[in-house]
Amino acid sequence: MNAKELFEKIKEKRSFLCVGLDSEFSKIPECLKREQHPVFEFNKRIIDATAPYATAYKPNLAFYEAFGVAGWVNLRLTVDYVREHYPDVFLIADAKRGDIGNTSRLYAKAFFETVGFDAVTVAPYMGEDSVKPFTGYSGKWAVILALTSNRGASNFQYTEDKYGGLMLFEKVIAQSKHWGTTDSIMYVVGATQTDMMTAVRKLAPDHFLLVPGIGAQGGNLAEIARLGMNDQCGLLVNASRSIIFADTSENFAEIASRKAMEIQQEMACLMTEKGLIR
Repeated sequence: MNAKELFEKIKEKRSFLCVGLDSEFSKIPECLKREQHPVFEFNKRIIDATAPYATAYKPNLAFYEAFGVAGWVNLRLTVDYVREHYPDVFLIADAKRGDIGNTSRLYAKAFFETVGFDAVTVAPYMGEDSVKPFTGYSGKWAVILALTSNRGASNFQYTEDKYGGLMLFEKVIAQSKHWGTTDSIMYVVGATQTDMMTAVRKLAPDHFLLVPGIGAQGGNLAEIARLGMNDQCGLLVNASRSIIFADTSENFAEIASRKAMEIQQEMACLMTEKGLIR
């Protein structure tokens, strides 16, 4: 899926919502824990409930890898279910990979060929040869960590280059955007970093941004749209816990659907104000 196709899906759904499948076993409803594949059963019901409102899904691999083979089985079942029932959905592996070239090449093969994701999050610290293997697949994306919302972000990301005058996150964007195209690279920009969004858009006006952090983390959707939306929308905004764990009773899917719909309705209004849809 290239950028134009992704924008078309966003317009069809009137939504740039990405639902994070951070499906922590301890938090899923007790009624599912007796299932053979409980995390998959949880994901399946969340996906069915939110699919009318979500353009993308983003499993965070930590919640699957922690359980070894069983976790990978639940992940693979989830991906296969999406591909069979919702083939037009954009699937992001939140894996934060990034290593020397040969290793990155095999990570890319694993996520794009073996499992079937559309995109994978990538840590750019090791530079160009650690990222480019992810940009060599037609219709697939490297989602590069640029500016995050976590407490330790300031340890490195705001460090200023005394020669070039750019902060590290700005240098990451300025250099890495040449490692692929607007059809193969997008950037992670935390939802609580709206004060930096103008700088991000100055460096990458046409790239898609994956923006985690609305809902439980407190990011403001309207502000994100005002500062980050471009004429192709250019945003996938992720919500995880505020949707998938909004309720832990047997009615969890119904509540998740309601929460996703509320976000989608706000997104539709924001897109209409921008003139992207009517």
